[in-house]
Amino acid sequence: MPVQLLKIIKGKLETQLPSHLQREDLKYMLTGLDHTNKYFILSYPLTKLGDGTDFFKIVLQDDTCTRINSINILIYGKMADDCAKLIRNGDTFVVAGFKVAESTTAKEDGRHACHLEVSEENGSAIYVSGCLNIFLTFFPNASVAPKYVYTPLKCLKDGTVVNLYGIVKFFKPPYISKGTDYCSVVTLVDQSNVKLTCTLFNGNLDSLPKIYKNGDIVRFHRVKIREYNGQMQGITSAGFASLTFDGTVGAPVVPRASSKVYTFIDEEQKIVEELRIWGASNLSVSGPEAKLSNVKPMLFFDLTCQLVGKAKVDGSSFLLKVWDGTKCPYPTWKVPVEAKELEGDRVLLHQLRSLTVDVLVYDNHVQLAKSLKIGSFLRIYSIHTKQASAKNEGVSSHIEFHLHGGTCYGRGIGILPENNPDVEKLKTFLECVELTDSQNVESMSSLELGDTFDNYTDLGSPLERCQQLSATVLTDHQDMSNSVLKTVLNSRAPQQYRIRAKLRSFKPQKLYQSVKLHCSKCNTLQEVPDGDAFDFILQGCAATAPNPELQSMSWYESVMWTTQDEKQRKITIHFVKHYEMLQRPENTLLMIEGGTLKEIWKLTRRFKCVIPVKSTEDDLELLDLSAPFLLQGNIKYYGCKQCSTPKTIKNLSSLAEKREPSWEPTEIAQVLGIEPLQYVFVMKFTLVDATGALNAYLFDYEKFFQIPASEILTNSFLQEKMEMTMNTLSPPGRKLDDLPWLECFIKSYNVTGMKHQVYYQIFDTTVAEDVV
Repeated sequence: MPVQLLKIIKGKLETQLPSHLQREDLKYMLTGLDHTNKYFILSYPLTKLGDGTDFFKIVLQDDTCTRINSINILIYGKMADDCAKLIRNGDTFVVAGFKVAESTTAKEDGRHACHLEVSEENGSAIYVSGCLNIFLTFFPNASVAPKYVYTPLKCLKDGTVVNLYGIVKFFKPPYISKGTDYCSVVTLVDQSNVKLTCTLFNGNLDSLPKIYKNGDIVRFHRVKIREYNGQMQGITSAGFASLTFDGTVGAPVVPRASSKVYTFIDEEQKIVEELRIWGASNLSVSGPEAKLSNVKPMLFFDLTCQLVGKAKVDGSSFLLKVWDGTKCPYPTWKVPVEAKELEGDRVLLHQLRSLTVDVLVYDNHVQLAKSLKIGSFLRIYSIHTKQASAKNEGVSSHIEFHLHGGTCYGRGIGILPENNPDVEKLKTFLECVELTDSQNVESMSSLELGDTFDNYTDLGSPLERCQQLSATVLTDHQDMSNSVLKTVLNSRAPQQYRIRAKLRSFKPQKLYQSVKLHCSKCNTLQEVPDGDAFDFILQGCAATAPNPELQSMSWYESVMWTTQDEKQRKITIHFVKHYEMLQRPENTLLMIEGGTLKEIWKLTRRFKCVIPVKSTEDDLELLDLSAPFLLQGNIKYYGCKQCSTPKTIKNLSSLAEKREPSWEPTEIAQVLGIEPLQYVFVMKFTLVDATGALNAYLFDYEKFFQIPASEILTNSFLQEKMEMTMNTLSPPGRKLDDLPWLECFIKSYNVTGMKHQVYYQIFDTTVAEDVV
C-alpha cells in the first residue's frame, strides 16, 4: 500500500521501515541524482489543499537541516486522495521513492530549490505516524475561493513574487514594445509612502491593467519583484493579473479586470476604501487634466475627448480631430490634409469646425492612432500646446496641439469605455452643446468645402512645425559658448568645444555591437565573449575531477555529487560561510567546479555571486581569464589578461571575515588580483551643421544613454529603450532638415604615433529625459 499509517507505541514505531531505505538529508536534495531507495523524515506544519481530484500539495519541514528546512511535496493520483484523508497538521512523515524536480516557486516561497513529485506511477510510498482518530476530510469537487496575502510596498524583497495593492501615482498607457508585446509602466504608492515602479508586458492589450488616470487604485496578483540600482521594481510573472478601481472617495467599487475570472471579497473592498481615504488626504494625483476652453500656450495636459475625424499626414505623424464640447480661446492650427485622406462624418466635421482641434501625433503613437474608431472616447496624455505665428502678415498667431513621440511623462493615448464615469459625464455635456450650423454637405459651396479640408494657410510641414529643443542635455561647463563645426575642424588639438549639430548617421547600426570591454589600466578594448566560448572552457575544466582534500574548509562548506548522465560528471559547490555560518541564498557567494553553463545560470538566479573554479593540488583557482571570474545576476564580469595577476581562491577568506561582506565585484577582483574590465558603449556619430561635418566617438559607461552598458546585453527592456533613443536622435528615412538638434560637448585629441591625425570624442552630455 503506497500510503501507510504507522502506529507509535511508547515512542517507537510498531512497524519498521523497509531495510533497503536510506535516510537522505534535505540539503543534498538535487536534480539528476537517484533517490529511489532514499527517504527523509519531515514534520508537517501547514496544509494546502488543491482544488482537483488528482493533485494534493503539502509543505513539509525537515527536522535536521538548518540551511533550508522546508520543501514542497506534489502528490498525484490515488495517493493524493489517500493523503488528503489521512494527513493532519503536526504528523511526521517518511517519503520514499520520490522524483526530484526543479521548483519554479523557490524564490517566491523561500523553500528548497527542488520539489518532490510523489505518485504510484513513480513507485512512491508515504508512511504517516499520528493519532488514528483525527482525519482531514477532502472535498475534491468543492470550489474554494483562495484567500490572498497582500504585501505592503515597504516589505518587498528582491526575487519574490507577491500580491499587492497601490495607488497609481504615475503611469504610461500601454504602447507597443520591441516585438509584438504591449508594455505599460506604472508607479504605485501606498500608506507606507514607498514607491514601486512596475514594467508590465503582455501580448494581449486587454491583459494589462486598465488604468485611466493618476489616483486609480490597482490590485496586482503575481508580480515579480527585483532590485535595480538600489530600488525595487515590479515586472510581470507567470499568471499576472490585475484589477483597477476608481480612486475617488465614495465612487462605486467596480473592478476593471484584466482577466475574465477573478475573486474580490468584502475584505478587499475595505482595502480599496482605505487607500482612497489615505490618498485623498496625502497625495496630489489629480494630474494636469484640462478642458480645451482653458488651455494656453506651452502647456502639457491630459485631454478627455471624443474622436470625430482622423487622417494620415506622413509616415511618422497622424492627425486626430477631437472635441470636448468647449471652445479653445485661441485660433487653432488646422493641419493641411487631402480631403480623400480624412475619415469621419463630413456633416458633423463641418458643424463642429469651430469646436474641434487638430492633434498631431508622432512616431510610436501613430499605429494606435490609425486603429482608433471614429466616435470613440479618448484620454490623450501629455498633449503639448505650442504657439506659433503664421508666415503671412496680418494673420494672428495660433495654437498647435502635439503628442510627441516616446512615452516619457506618460505620453500616450487611452481608449475609455462607454461606462467610464468621465465618459458618461462628457457624453451628457456633449448632448447639451447646441450646433447652430446644421447645413449639410450638399448645400455647401465648393469654396466652403475647400476652406474646411484643403486650403489652410501654409504653415509648413508638420515636422517643421514640431521642431523641438535639443534632444540632449549638457551636464557641465554651461558657461562655454557654441562653436560651429567648421571652427572645430580648423582648430588645433587638443581643445574642448560646445556644439549644436544633427546626427546624420551612426555606427554600429546593430546596437548590441556597440558594447565592448575596456581596461582602464592599459586602455585596451575587446569584444564581449559569447556564451559558447565560456561553455567550451567549462567543458574542458569538467574533465578534471575535483580535489576532495579541498572540500569543506574553515571558511566554506562543500557539497559534491555525480551526475546520472553518460559522462557522470563530478560537480562540487563550495558555499562561502560568514562567521562559520551559511548565509541566506541572496547574500551567498559560492564557487562551482565541474558545472555546465546552464547549471551556473540556474545558480545565479538563486545566489548572489557565483565564481567558476577548478582544483589544483594546493588550492582552488580561477579558470582561464577568457571566462568570467564572477557572475552576478545576468552580468558576467571579466578580467584583463594583460594587467591581472590572479591569486588563489583562499584570498576570498579575508572578505568572508568582514562584518557584513557585500561581495561587490570590485572588492572580489581586488583580493583575487584581477584588473576588472568595464562594459562600455563605443559608437561613431557623424555630426553635421550648416558649416561642415565631423566624426565624433562616443565612449560611455552609462551617462549618455542613462543605461548601464553592463546590462544592455541581457535586458530586453533596456535594449528597446536604447533602440528607441537612437531612432529619435537619428530617425530612419528622415531628411536632414527634419532631424532633431543635439547640443553636446566634444573634445579633440591627437592619437599617439599618428601625425596630424585628430579625433573627436563626446563628453559631459546625456540624452534628454523626454526623448524616449
